[in-house]
Amino acid sequence: MAWDPKLYSSFAAPRLRPALDLMARIAAESPAQVVDLGCGTGNVTRILAQTWPAAQVTGIDSSPQMLEAAAQESQTITWTQADMGTWAPPRKVDVLFSNAALHWLGDHGRLFPRLAGLVAPGGWLAVQMPHNHYAASHTIMAEAAAAGPWADTLVPLAGRFPVGDPGFYYDLLAPLSQELDIWESEYLHVLDGDNPVVRWTMGTALRPLLDAVDGDWRQGFLDEYSARIARAYPRRADGKTLFAFRRLFLVARL
Repeated sequence: MAWDPKLYSSFAAPRLRPALDLMARIAAESPAQVVDLGCGTGNVTRILAQTWPAAQVTGIDSSPQMLEAAAQESQTITWTQADMGTWAPPRKVDVLFSNAALHWLGDHGRLFPRLAGLVAPGGWLAVQMPHNHYAASHTIMAEAAAAGPWADTLVPLAGRFPVGDPGFYYDLLAPLSQELDIWESEYLHVLDGDNPVVRWTMGTALRPLLDAVDGDWRQGFLDEYSARIARAYPRRADGKTLFAFRRLFLVARL
């Protein structure tokens, strides 16, 4: 999947708030090794480096486009291209942080215990993932995928969502953790512009579907999705659009 750093960063401020909320729950005092798994353009990685200036901070991402953008902003952080699902550090880390990335990977029943095993004793695993697949932004994606000649290609992609409920992650991580905090928050984003929810999803969840088709099918699907989204998320009287977005958080001290 080809990522567009500029499009993703167009909603940098509302995307940053959950990362800061997650970071605030990590009680590490002086970690030596801090890793941002799925670092994207590195805006959160740089805050991690500012929070723990004595730490060796590494940003991991599979997208060369994202890492190229990240490297332009900071020379003090190590940027590494790797598959999040198979990456492993040379030695266990003190803080393993992942913001809005692990929902792209499947088989969380295996993934999360593996990630916990990459953290040093007394270290921290901190994860935030979108948990918004019941919202109109995502259910309409599946409806639009099924509503045209592109259905055979797009329906399997639109139905993919591996994030479980909080209890699922509790059962996985509680036996491995000294402390475990799991919660959900719903953010009400106030967005500007014409059909901004479409622009938001084009930078994230809609990306694999758009990459799977081209030409008339790509435009036809995007038009179908956009029309349905405009009805589901109308502009308010002041011209703003309200976009509720639920996210799942977990912080474990291993």
